Amino acid sequence: MKRHLIASLVLGCAMLMVSNGKAAEDKKADPNGTWTWSVPGRNGGADRKSTLKLKAEGSKLTGKVSSPGRQGQTAETEIENGKIKGDEVSFDVTREFNGNKVTTKYTGKISGDTIKGKVERSGGNGGGNPRDWEAKREKA
Repeated sequence: MKRHLIASLVLGCAMLMVSNGKAAEDKKADPNGTWTWSVPGRNGGADRKSTLKLKAEGSKLTGKVSSPGRQGQTAETEIENGKIKGDEVSFDVTREFNGNKVTTKYTGKISGDTIKGKVERSGGNGGGNPRDWEAKREKA
């Protein structure tokens, strides 16, 4: 009887650990909401704040990036190829400047209310040098 009880307890604990591990694997970070970040202005100018609004639908991300333009206007652009897998997000933003398309690729990991990752620009004068990127979720 004692062996049966011990075996049952061990089996129950093992099943609980496996089910908790599986639930943790299946849980995706929450990308939904409004995220902001700033980059230094050109030639010592004021920082430039960008805003990203994200919405997850399964593993697909949709949303828009708003950032200050060269003439002071805000440019709003739909994201492309948006994906979320676990806590990892990725998306592209393509803009056109003087007839040239420039695509910026964002990748990052969500941890609570922060996304940290890399951003890389291609096309135009982008050159492909990745930079660090960190965005914070705005409180509702």
